Amino acid sequence: MNDTAPLKHLFPGWFAIPMGWAGLALAWHRAAPLMGETAHGVTLVAAGVAALVFVLIGAATLLRWQRHAEALREDLAHPVRHTFFAAIPVSALLLATLAVALFGPAAPGADALWWAASLAQFGVTLWVLAKWISGPAGGPNHKPHWGAVTPVLFIPIVGNVLAPLAGVPLGHGAWASAQFGLGLLFWPLVLVLNFVRIAQAGLMPERLLPTLFIFAAPPAVVGVAALQYGAGAPLVWMLWGMALFQAAWAATQARRIAMLPFGLPHWGMSFPLAALAVLTLRLADTPEGRWLQLPGVALLALASLVILGLSFATVRGLRAGTLLAPEGPAVIPIQPQPGAA
Repeated sequence: MNDTAPLKHLFPGWFAIPMGWAGLALAWHRAAPLMGETAHGVTLVAAGVAALVFVLIGAATLLRWQRHAEALREDLAHPVRHTFFAAIPVSALLLATLAVALFGPAAPGADALWWAASLAQFGVTLWVLAKWISGPAGGPNHKPHWGAVTPVLFIPIVGNVLAPLAGVPLGHGAWASAQFGLGLLFWPLVLVLNFVRIAQAGLMPERLLPTLFIFAAPPAVVGVAALQYGAGAPLVWMLWGMALFQAAWAATQARRIAMLPFGLPHWGMSFPLAALAVLTLRLADTPEGRWLQLPGVALLALASLVILGLSFATVRGLRAGTLLAPEGPAVIPIQPQPGAA
């Protein structure tokens, strides 16, 4: 099999692109009370891009499955790449959320899409977490490698806390709440695991540095969902503070990220920035959050510029042949053994 065939290297992480564009569409939709019809028009364009890219990558993924089944099996077994499979149902959940936000619960196909994505997300989360306790080799003595613990593990978690955004308006609040609880259960666990990994084995490989922004996604999405449930202002402000700090913390590495050759992990910045903009703009609609109107618009502008820049860089990378190509080996620190010199 030709190792240079571009389609062979279309791993599921490419679904981070429609995730980013769908998040941006939701952010512009939330800006409509401040910016009027302009925001609505941009929302429709961004939603159209998200849907189109999702369909194109989905079709290419099916073709890859037919032509390069062994590459798909390698992704399923990879300690990091397997987690990106969760980006597929997450993207679908975001598209269902967009459909409900734009056209209401009666939007054609929104209910079926939400159920398919929600159940798929539940299944993918179960599969990912099962790999933690079984691993590729399994057995009672299996110990997961710290190199497999990265912010990418948040993707299945974020998918579950997204469920209420469209699930509640669609009338599926019971199941959406159950899935939301699943996300709430594992978000702190993944957060702690990532910090322990940094302490034990150092940061992830350099090319994964942009995924540090994913730390901001769970509190931002949980905050938006909490508002949908009618949660009190103190809790939502706490979540906004968590998301803001974690985005700022990741931004301290902006210079290092800017020096990296562009790669698909850069899309890890897109959805978290959009989600933070959504929550900020949502709080700006509250009496105590009026002062957030300008910061909310600034975050929306930042997310828009980042996603446009990532999109142009992706097009250039595809033209240059630097994206759909074999990955170089990642240097994953090895945890020192007890008693080692």
